[in-house]
Amino acid sequence: MNDFIGQSVDPSWTVYAAPLNAILQVAEQLGLSKQLLMKEAGIDGSELNIPDRRFPVNAYFRLYQATASAADDPDLGLTVGRVTFLKGLNLQLYLATVCKSFRDYLNLMPSNVKLRGDIGCVTIHREGDLVELRWEPLMPETGRKRFVSDEMLAASAGIFNSLCVKPVRVMKANFSYAKPQNISKLEDTFGRNLSFDKPFSSLFFQREALKYPMLQQDYHEGPDHSHPFRDFFEEEDPSDQLLFTLKQSIVRYLPEGEVTIAKLAASMHISRRTLQRRLSERGTNFLNVLQEVRSRVALRYLADDRLGITEIAFLLGYADQGSFSSAFKSWHGVSPRDYRQK
Repeated sequence: MNDFIGQSVDPSWTVYAAPLNAILQVAEQLGLSKQLLMKEAGIDGSELNIPDRRFPVNAYFRLYQATASAADDPDLGLTVGRVTFLKGLNLQLYLATVCKSFRDYLNLMPSNVKLRGDIGCVTIHREGDLVELRWEPLMPETGRKRFVSDEMLAASAGIFNSLCVKPVRVMKANFSYAKPQNISKLEDTFGRNLSFDKPFSSLFFQREALKYPMLQQDYHEGPDHSHPFRDFFEEEDPSDQLLFTLKQSIVRYLPEGEVTIAKLAASMHISRRTLQRRLSERGTNFLNVLQEVRSRVALRYLADDRLGITEIAFLLGYADQGSFSSAFKSWHGVSPRDYRQK
């Protein structure tokens, strides 16, 4: 079994509870003792249900190693990847409602650092007629191990094959580790065009897939039978199309992180100066509108318990959960977690 233990990992690197819980969910299905695995990995199980709790990256690697060894399963990462895909499907479906094409989705694709912690990131590259989805671990040594690479690629393949009208098929897959003796499960997941001992673990799909339209999800209904994207501000003065359009546009651009007045003005086909002037005529400014949108949309997202607080932070464009929690407390006097519990 490949061994992560003993490698040099920055002690400041941490992960959220979600990736740990995905491994433990698979372990439970395999009939393993979660308590023994957490003890071996040095994880306090009582804190795994706290959304903003972060754990050392070393604990994540130790848990992977302990689970794979106990299960004697070198393909563990593929199974964990499927769980990661399924557990994140609610976020993907929300994103699908604001994207018209697969290209749009890739531009909004959630950052693993934001959603999971200091493990690595997925980047997009072109290779001729193909688009490469590359897994780049923060610690390069982990790229030569199977578990995390397999998890990231399996989760990505599941996501891409479920959101478009046409399936986004994997044309080939590269892996940064040596070829295993048995690759049947890898072939079941990614097809038969597999290569090993490559610089990065990557998936490749046709560039034409970037134009594939997103499925029109029946996911507009929130828990209160409202429409979380289309009708966020429907109760406002319908004659003021400027504010209505601006706020709807902000909701769509929030997951990108950097929501600027220049970007929103361009999306509305007016100049930045014109937008500033028209907002000033209404007694407000862009920053006030942005914060109002974030505050109100945050309440709607928190009412939907299908979304985790980390996912909500991403949807609102925050770099991390802590920044979102601080902003929310300034708006509503309590943390997002306390508000949801109430």
